[in-house]
Amino acid sequence: MKLSANRGGGDFQPHPETEGTVRGVIVDVTPLKTRQSQYGEREEFRLVIETEMKNDQGKNCCIWSRGYTPSLHEKAAFRKDLKKIMGRDLTKAEEGEWDTDSLIGHGVSLIVQHEVAQNGQTYAVISFIAPDKTGTAIKASGSYKRVKDRDQAPGGSGDSGGYRKAPAAAPEESRQDWQKVKVHVGKHAGVDLGDLDEVAVNSLIEKWLPTGQAMPKPLKADRDLITALLEVKELLGSGEEQEEELGF
Repeated sequence: MKLSANRGGGDFQPHPETEGTVRGVIVDVTPLKTRQSQYGEREEFRLVIETEMKNDQGKNCCIWSRGYTPSLHEKAAFRKDLKKIMGRDLTKAEEGEWDTDSLIGHGVSLIVQHEVAQNGQTYAVISFIAPDKTGTAIKASGSYKRVKDRDQAPGGSGDSGGYRKAPAAAPEESRQDWQKVKVHVGKHAGVDLGDLDEVAVNSLIEKWLPTGQAMPKPLKADRDLITALLEVKELLGSGEEQEEELGF
């Protein structure tokens, strides 16, 4: 994604808190996504940083930045954070056009703290970030897959990729079990889950799934949809989505 200064402006486990700074490397600049904010709809993207800290599976932890509007204006949040990440401000030439993907592989030093949302969920936030000056910058492990590449990966259980809408002409036997589950709630009632686009599926995960999981005696249709949505939630990377919704 190229920007210009002339352009206006749960079971989720958060990244552990850090004692002092830890090393990290930027592994993704997410595609623009329209989100509803207190100021109305706006396009946002985020940085994803893989750190040297390990999760319970022994893999490097990742943390998502707050949402940025695609602007290099001197007062834009991204411009301010970019100065911290790079350790310098942009040159006049870079202000004319600057590719955010040039940040991929950039080493950083950061501090991660936890904050508790109104719903009681704990989320990780980046409270400090600067260039990695340790002289031993870490490299990406390769376990993280960029968001822009996930839709191109085959969907289904056991995949390393993300969500993929089932092809319209796909035969029934070629679909994954979760793709064949019938949605019975909301405006998409009667439609197979695999026939919905990612936006619609995320809406079900965010708005209906918590309600379904809280049901004391869910019906079979509820249980089937809960199971399917949990599987898709894993494909999509639920941690990222939940952090993004809070604007971290």
